[in-house]
Amino acid sequence: MQTRFLTSMLALACATLIGSAPGAGDARAQSASPPPPAVRFVTLGTNGGPVSNATRAEPANAILIGADAWLVDVGDGASQQLAKAGIALPQVKAVFLSHLHFDHIGGLSALLGLRNQLGTGGVLTIYGPPGTRALVDGLIAAIIPSARAAYGYPDKPFAEPAAGVHVVELVDGSSVQAGPIKVSARQNSHYSFVPGSELDKHHKSLSFRFDAPGRSIAFTGDTGPSTAVEALAAGADLLVSEMIDLDRILTPAQRTRLAGNATGQDMPRHLREHHITPEQVGEIAAHARVRALVVTHLVANGASAGDLLDYEARIGKLYRGPVVIANDLDVF
Repeated sequence: MQTRFLTSMLALACATLIGSAPGAGDARAQSASPPPPAVRFVTLGTNGGPVSNATRAEPANAILIGADAWLVDVGDGASQQLAKAGIALPQVKAVFLSHLHFDHIGGLSALLGLRNQLGTGGVLTIYGPPGTRALVDGLIAAIIPSARAAYGYPDKPFAEPAAGVHVVELVDGSSVQAGPIKVSARQNSHYSFVPGSELDKHHKSLSFRFDAPGRSIAFTGDTGPSTAVEALAAGADLLVSEMIDLDRILTPAQRTRLAGNATGQDMPRHLREHHITPEQVGEIAAHARVRALVVTHLVANGASAGDLLDYEARIGKLYRGPVVIANDLDVF
């Protein structure tokens, strides 16, 4: 497992470095001005789905440029994963939410509450699909009792939680500038609401492209097969994709258990239509002609080292570039 991981990491690193190396004609320009700081992508939590996992944290990621961090989804335990990655709360400049399923937002309450309790300065901008403002308003309301109590001294001013938070809701085709990063959003196929319907207007799942100085990163979020995601990711230096192992998740025993649950009866259909298999991951990466691929949000309970090798092989039948199945706290 360790050998496979190191080999894949080396291939991914080499692909990135070779593609970004300056040509001989750029030497004087390179010496005249320092290169931009490295753009790194950290998989804080790589579990997929709402069922907690003993070895993988809930979905969360960070883009690092110098000392600054931008979070991409904040699943439960994201603040602890930030600490493990050596990222302090004041370093976080913004949060991007791909969609509002709880496994992707469960850590946002702690992030906001701890910022308030610690007196972290500045304004944290939270970008997300329609509904993000209502979500954040509710979380801020829940923080107020703790904020009012503060550290228990009656002569201390109340630190209003809402003062340190700004919300920007995004839709298909939105583009924003977050510090040095241009961020583009496309609506993906994680939901099957009729386009233009009230449900579609109020509930969207987004994929993102982060164009930073010297590097472009596409992030699928949760999605089914999607030409919009392929177009968004076209030519990216790195594609970060979700993946599901349907056979492992939809075992006969699991199908039987779900069949007896009214809500669970929709789950098999959701898993088949609204997530992507290794082959579909390979198709998206190949069609988009990305330079490297990282797989996270792994929906594959109990996958072994051999399973991870099999996923890479299945992806590799369609996509010829370097592939890594990420673990928590990997840096790319």
